[in-house]
Amino acid sequence: MKSLAVFILFSLLASFSHSIELDFCVGDLSLPRGPGGYACKDPANVTTDDFVYTGFRGEKPTTNIFKNHLTLAFSNAYPALNGLGVSLARLDFAVGGVIPVHSHRTSEILILAKGTIIAGFIDTNNTAYYKKLEVGDVMIFPQAMLHFQVNVGKIPALAFVALNSANPGLQITTSSLFDGNLPTELAEQITLLSHQEVMRMKTLFGTH
Repeated sequence: MKSLAVFILFSLLASFSHSIELDFCVGDLSLPRGPGGYACKDPANVTTDDFVYTGFRGEKPTTNIFKNHLTLAFSNAYPALNGLGVSLARLDFAVGGVIPVHSHRTSEILILAKGTIIAGFIDTNNTAYYKKLEVGDVMIFPQAMLHFQVNVGKIPALAFVALNSANPGLQITTSSLFDGNLPTELAEQITLLSHQEVMRMKTLFGTH
């Protein structure tokens, strides 16, 4: 028992020491991503610009089917996040725009910067937790829960989110069902939608 306790303590200390072994590990996008992220860029080639992300600047088009625009600052777009366990995104909504039901491998925290939205998530008991948010409000979406945002105001809305992974993933439910290679027959069976409705959705998403 004593040896087990010593082993656990040693493992914890080792993990803590690993987290501060390097000052940073800017991802080298020229190399394949592994389970722990990207390999580190040679520090001799790292500059201040590596730590600055400018992708959130300016107006964003919101002309897609959902009247939104997602700007993702994940590690593949912002390599300085590599290994830090955090990522960011900007959410732009036209009037009536939505971020449809989706999920990540991680938790998410949202702060509303402009407009009025309804945001919420659905837990595994099918209970929906949702609320109208005003500017400055913050909401948390727990790990892997289906969640969504809807602009219910009279002006465009803007929100920023942070996620506790450098590569949290993004799976939009409707896109997964109708914008991929899932056969029409299977889509009908697992959604209980009619053939006509499934074909309509596939046409909307450009897969038919």
